[in-house]
Amino acid sequence: MRFIIRIIITALAVVIASYILPGVNVEGGLTAFLVAAVLSLLNAFVKPLLIILTIPITVLTLGLFLLVINALMILLAANIVDGFHVDGFWYALLFSIVLTIVGSLLNTLVRKEE
Repeated sequence: MRFIIRIIITALAVVIASYILPGVNVEGGLTAFLVAAVLSLLNAFVKPLLIILTIPITVLTLGLFLLVINALMILLAANIVDGFHVDGFWYALLFSIVLTIVGSLLNTLVRKEE
């Protein structure tokens, strides 16, 4: 049940972040839900592998390379999900930052209501 709540919160964060950034387009609520689901799957299976493969670069950049990996996950999700479009790497990077901030705020609100 918590997994579905997290997906819904992430989908809401995707919609809010797409309104904030002009280079990101989400066609509807179902598309936002699919983007949230695909991002959670990519973050569970692909991202750990990329982190392990890029440990030297991540250490050299003091962890800032993880932002690049997040942007790549966003771009990969944009290629997988129809109706979700990101204009480029920089918008994907900004989208990942905004998505993290909005998602954290929404998670805080949900935890306070529990």
